[in-house]
Amino acid sequence: MTTIAFIRHGETDWNTEKRAQGCKDIPLNDNGKDQAERLAKRFSDERWDAIYASPLLRAYKTAEAISGITGLNVIADERLREISFGETEGTTEVERVERWGENWMELDLGRETNEEADLRWKAALQDIIQKHRDEKVLIVSHGALLVRIFKELLQDDTDRWYGLNNTSFSVFNLKAENDWSCELFNCQKHLETSATK
Repeated sequence: MTTIAFIRHGETDWNTEKRAQGCKDIPLNDNGKDQAERLAKRFSDERWDAIYASPLLRAYKTAEAISGITGLNVIADERLREISFGETEGTTEVERVERWGENWMELDLGRETNEEADLRWKAALQDIIQKHRDEKVLIVSHGALLVRIFKELLQDDTDRWYGLNNTSFSVFNLKAENDWSCELFNCQKHLETSATK
């Protein structure tokens, strides 16, 4: 059985301001760095075989914190970056409505399509599975992309996958080809204890 743990990056200032980040390379804020350190301690007594990450700073630095505990080298993969939100990147919902109207979601605005995003993450995941069959792999990525991944792997188009928390940890198991199960979803238990413990 191949196990993939999907992790959303730590908090950024744009997360707290509810700004669309997309491919803008926004760094972790102080709280996000603390979250990443707490997340990393979660793996101190666990064995994992590899760690992959989006090259965007907020994801890569989260992965680096885990690397410091596990000793695994972070493998950056451009295909794991966040979905591009085009002209809407850096804006809040209020600003989007002011600029483009209530129906802004119906406009193109240079956003990457779901189909384009699906093509790249599926290729990345397939490569990772082939390279790490029957191993345990960590993937650090982004909220919107992870929701796309979760819905596809479990063939579940409901809204229950939305609202992923920063540094949340979700574990998926591949038992046979295209036979995925979710063992753990959106877990943040690592944030319940002090980072110094």
